[in-house]
Amino acid sequence: MENEKIIAELSFKAVRSSGAGGQNVNKVSSKVVLTFDLKNSQALTEEEKLLVETKLSSRLTTDSVLILNCDEDRSQFRNKEIVIKRFLELIKNALLIPKERKPTKIPKSFIRKRIKDKKNISEIKKTRRKPDF
Repeated sequence: MENEKIIAELSFKAVRSSGAGGQNVNKVSSKVVLTFDLKNSQALTEEEKLLVETKLSSRLTTDSVLILNCDEDRSQFRNKEIVIKRFLELIKNALLIPKERKPTKIPKSFIRKRIKDKKNISEIKKTRRKPDF
């Protein structure tokens, strides 16, 4: 994955933020909307596209477009930086392949210890009972 190639394929749109802020929110388009077309991407291989599509399936639109928003800052430039950083982290995590788990056997010493402890607890409980006459 090459960050520069992927960043070149991103498209940005500045829109007005929602919420409180009064006059500033009504005049300034500081919210940044990032869109990334996964199917038409030249920066990712077919295997990478498939991996990203399966891992981010809940975040993609029906035509495999990823949309991210950022309106954390009052500056449009800062919001663009934040959303790019968030996007790259998202793609990087989606491309990670988890290591396969190797099942391990329970050691015999652990099994013996557990059975010994069970017998010990059983003996303790037997001594608490009322004696049979």
